[in-house]
Amino acid sequence: MTDLETRVAPPRPALLRRAAPALLGYAAVRALGLAALVVWSAARGKDAYTLLTARWDSLWYARVAELGYGYEVRLPNGDVHSDLAFFPLLPWLERLLHTVTPLSYADAGFAVSLVASLTAAAGVFAVADHVYGPLYGGRVGACAVLLWAVLPVGVVQSMAYSESLFTALAAWSLYAVLTGRWVSAGVLAALAGLTRPVGAAVVAAVWVAGAVGFVRERSLRHTPRAPARHRALGMLLAPLGAAGYVLWVGRRTGGGPFGYLDVQAGWRNGFDGGYAFARFVAGEFTSFPSVLAGIGLVTGVVLLIWWYLTGIRQRQPVELLVYTGVVLALALGASSYFGSKPRLLLPAFPVLLPLACALARLRTSRSVSLTAGLAVVSALYGAFWLNGSGPP
Repeated sequence: MTDLETRVAPPRPALLRRAAPALLGYAAVRALGLAALVVWSAARGKDAYTLLTARWDSLWYARVAELGYGYEVRLPNGDVHSDLAFFPLLPWLERLLHTVTPLSYADAGFAVSLVASLTAAAGVFAVADHVYGPLYGGRVGACAVLLWAVLPVGVVQSMAYSESLFTALAAWSLYAVLTGRWVSAGVLAALAGLTRPVGAAVVAAVWVAGAVGFVRERSLRHTPRAPARHRALGMLLAPLGAAGYVLWVGRRTGGGPFGYLDVQAGWRNGFDGGYAFARFVAGEFTSFPSVLAGIGLVTGVVLLIWWYLTGIRQRQPVELLVYTGVVLALALGASSYFGSKPRLLLPAFPVLLPLACALARLRTSRSVSLTAGLAVVSALYGAFWLNGSGPP
């Protein structure tokens, strides 16, 4: 397969028909995870729905939806936790649903995540099927969706968090780039930039793919697959969401263009290229049984890098490589709370595509059995995780 090669996209109804079995499988995995959470939570005297909608970041999003921005918590050590750290698209959608339906803000956040997670799964299928379908058939798209569903922290996809919403916007923006729909790609990238800081990864993918496309067409005298003005407009639109919010925060806080970084610093979030994370991992090797956690962390990072390099060797399209590389760099290189890293990596779905290809090559009975086993493990781990430390 060639990187940068854009094939004609099938009609959307045909794409959705092909994706239907994968989406049914995805829904089954998520239902299993929620059932496990309900049973586990009940055994511990906790309410599963509260864990999904009214703890950790979910509370911050719901508060922004209800009262707008301006709330902060000052900690005894001097840190300031401001709600300006949370990008606005999810709270806007929660407010909209609350306004037009009887749903509470927490209920609205849960509803958005349910719809967004299915939309994200469809986007993952579309990207995988477009890139690898000619070589492996429709199976690779289904395998990619199911692998994304059975990730150990896949339960976050059902929480009133922004990961599912962001992944949906990112996946469909990447698909739009792959199929030459540049204006749609730019609009979706702008919306992704209003959802999470890692929206920069989608912007980078649109920009790099657009720039490479211009250079390739000029140097090789290829016939443009999309009018140049459409590509330029998509590239222009892509950064508007993230840039608009960051500049608004800077003006509100008086910090100028770097005001948002000051807000993140109040949460002790920053980027140090992975130095703090490396120190944390090294610290896990100083005693037993924490050494087991250290081995698990090192293994996980090595696998992520290996799968990413495999994508390069398989000549994945440049937009996927850029997007995945930026997501991995921001997640692994951040100096924030290390328990958040697994969920911060959820949007990096293209890193699973080489694994999906391997799964697609197995006999159907073996791939189904393996996926079912992973789904059970994921469901149990998700229930244990949310009833314990959970995602901060």
